Amino acid sequence: MTGTSTPPGALATPILPAGGLATPCLVVDLDIVARNIERLAAGARDHGVALRPHVKTHKSVALARMQIGAGAAGITVGTVGEAEVMAAAGIDDIFIGYPVWAEGARAQRIAALNRAVTLSVGIDSIDGAVRLAKVVEDGDRPPAVLVEVDSGGRRTGLADPVDVVRVARAARSAGLRVVGVFTHGGHSYRDPEARVPAAADEVATLGAAADALRDDGFAIERISAGSTPTGVLAATGQVNEIRPGTYLLGDRQQLVLGAIPPDGLALVVAATVVSNAVPGQVVVDAGAKTLTKDRASFLEGFGLLPAYPDAVIERLSDYHGAIAIPPGTAAPALGEIVAIVPNHVCPVVDLFDTFVATRAGSIVGHWPVDARGRSG
Repeated sequence: MTGTSTPPGALATPILPAGGLATPCLVVDLDIVARNIERLAAGARDHGVALRPHVKTHKSVALARMQIGAGAAGITVGTVGEAEVMAAAGIDDIFIGYPVWAEGARAQRIAALNRAVTLSVGIDSIDGAVRLAKVVEDGDRPPAVLVEVDSGGRRTGLADPVDVVRVARAARSAGLRVVGVFTHGGHSYRDPEARVPAAADEVATLGAAADALRDDGFAIERISAGSTPTGVLAATGQVNEIRPGTYLLGDRQQLVLGAIPPDGLALVVAATVVSNAVPGQVVVDAGAKTLTKDRASFLEGFGLLPAYPDAVIERLSDYHGAIAIPPGTAAPALGEIVAIVPNHVCPVVDLFDTFVATRAGSIVGHWPVDARGRSG
């Protein structure tokens, strides 16, 4: 496997059922899921921090309930739509970890959520805070907000504690409840050496922001770090909450980064070999509309075939995955169903209505991807 010292033979991936698979499809091993849930839940307990997993990875009510059942303090979502799906299913402590622009119908939806569940929302601008405050109707409790800080990912959030205080003051003046700060250590994804320094960046940046807010009279309840690569590495200093998401299902990227162990790959794409007409190549029925074209700079190809570790998924078109088979190496047969570990599982899951849930290699159901497509 390019970019990692982990031998493919050490990987534990879902066992494909002998029958009942209409490819391409997602196969999720619930035994591995349960192991992943407990591994991180135990890590959070050992570090004395709350675990608020991000459900954007799996978008599944059933899997979110498993996480809460194992002690998660609540969940994180990326969109109002994801929050609505989870709230409708009875999950009642939800953080929208995104600087939501509360305007029009979306503002009304946030107001409804705020009345229905314990809601917290991310902000990183004065204008965003003011708009969010306008969703509160007479008699409603204002939503709690966390100010986002930039710990190095250069995506959203404020890098300077002075700006964090400025936005928090505006939010408080507008009537919002400022309860904390959060960050996403997105730069932990840059290469396999980035996890430890990125976690340190999260801890330092969050601590500086929290100190500045306290000095300005704010009572800070939540200091929240969030990414699977940093995980419990960021559960130190003033951090009292972590928000990883991909850890539950795992993917090739997280494996190579060292963020999940070799036995942490709970999801694979099952695909059928539909052609071997070109010498040195097989083609499967999983293309860009299944695997996506997401590929980190440190990965070769668009996924990993654990049973054929020398094979490289070189090209994707919409419904074709062209796999190069190096000379002298094993190749899957025409008609064979193969397991593929996707590079980045989050967008892959969002392409499917359901996944095949298994235990010990047997199908236990076809479970819905409840929040599929709820990107707004």
